[in-house]
Amino acid sequence: MSQSADTATIASVPSGSVRRRWRLDPHRLVVGGVFVVLALPLVVTLGYALAGHWGASLLPDSLTLKWFLELWTTPRFQAAFVRSLLVAVGALALSLVLILPVAFLAQTRYPRLDSWMNGLILMPFAVPPVVSSVGLLQLYAGGPLPLVGTPWILIPTYFTIVLPFMYRAIANSLRAIDVVSLMDAARLLGAGPLQAFFLVVLPNIRVGVQIAIFLSFSFLVGEFVFANLLVGTRFETLQVYLNNMRGASGHFTSALVVTLFAFTLVLTWLGNRQSGQDLAKESAS
Repeated sequence: MSQSADTATIASVPSGSVRRRWRLDPHRLVVGGVFVVLALPLVVTLGYALAGHWGASLLPDSLTLKWFLELWTTPRFQAAFVRSLLVAVGALALSLVLILPVAFLAQTRYPRLDSWMNGLILMPFAVPPVVSSVGLLQLYAGGPLPLVGTPWILIPTYFTIVLPFMYRAIANSLRAIDVVSLMDAARLLGAGPLQAFFLVVLPNIRVGVQIAIFLSFSFLVGEFVFANLLVGTRFETLQVYLNNMRGASGHFTSALVVTLFAFTLVLTWLGNRQSGQDLAKESAS
């Protein structure tokens, strides 16, 4: 009796849904394959950083936090970490000071400026970093402005790296909020241009600015070519430190790579989380 009931239940299920349930989704296969390809090197690097000794066996002989503790207590690493933060923050601050007014004017008073900027932001992709570094070395290695070997040459150089991402994100945010209408409404209510910009426009593009900052920061932390050619060990950043330590223990350098990745990942997650909360508040209001 129960066997016939089970047979009737199976027969009542549409054959198409059974096939749909067991059919493999090609999109999920592609996404899963890409995720495995991207995550596998990081997982192996993490395993090597946690391994006390990893010889010819498939798995490490023991697990330890020795390499991470050794890295985090190394004064040279701490100094390189602080230098990278200072240069990245300086470049982002310079970018905001210069790009925000330009993007605002391009969207409000000078529309032709936007077309000029769209061509200008392609220049960092057209000129390779090695070529730019050679030109900067020729200009600033000596003479009245000997900036080579100092962080003062890295900050404006990093500005050129983040220019495309910062300008495009801010310009899109200004275009999305219809900044011209907002400025007209603020003037009708008696606000001056500066007051309208700081009290009306900036709060409405805060999410776009945050996304641009965190995206640009992730690029700057991983930048190596300019830092290595223009300053090298005279102002050692994280990537230069990683390159200089490549002859040390593989466990130590693996711990350094994992630490750098984890720091960038956490910072990006915090930025996305803050941006998502701001968007949720704006949609709720």
